Amino acid sequence: MAKLYFKYGAMGSSKTAQALITKFNYEELGMLVWLIKPAVDTRDGQAIVRSRVGLFAEADVISQKANLLDLFLAKDVRPDVIIADEAQFFSPAHIDQLHDIVDNYDTPVLCFGLRTDFRTCFFPGSQRLMEIAESISEIKTVCGCGAKATVNARLDDMGQIITEGEQVVLGGNDRYMAMCHKCWKKRIYAQQKALSETATI
Repeated sequence: MAKLYFKYGAMGSSKTAQALITKFNYEELGMLVWLIKPAVDTRDGQAIVRSRVGLFAEADVISQKANLLDLFLAKDVRPDVIIADEAQFFSPAHIDQLHDIVDNYDTPVLCFGLRTDFRTCFFPGSQRLMEIAESISEIKTVCGCGAKATVNARLDDMGQIITEGEQVVLGGNDRYMAMCHKCWKKRIYAQQKALSETATI
């Protein structure tokens, strides 16, 4: 029986690489894969999913207003599996539509993405996946200290951690760093202390 899967990890945990490898594995078995990505993710071009290790593939771009169930039903040949990259950027309605495909058409859906943003708060799409996915697994990566990284720290141009701002700001290693929660809090405290000491001089 098909399931809705959510495979999440911090920045740099090779989520996209695993999504593309999974696509290859299905296709090697002669199965048709529908690779999708949200329109907000424009980093590698509108219709491309690309990993940091150099893997890439063409994908259908899904707008915020699109209905994934309608798009699925409109296909001349329905896919055997759906793989969604950057799933945190899909709306909760999109996630519900993907689950409808799983339930009504016995088609597995594998979603890869972040669980939380730079403030350690859920993205709406990720929250909905955590609520309704039948299978949830973590793709692990490590902090610079060696502990498991769980925080997607956002950096400014000076390399300082930012804790306020828009939820969605696209970027790579120049803008984000995967950290454990302890190191993240420790670095924020050090920044605040340095700022306070500078202000008293």
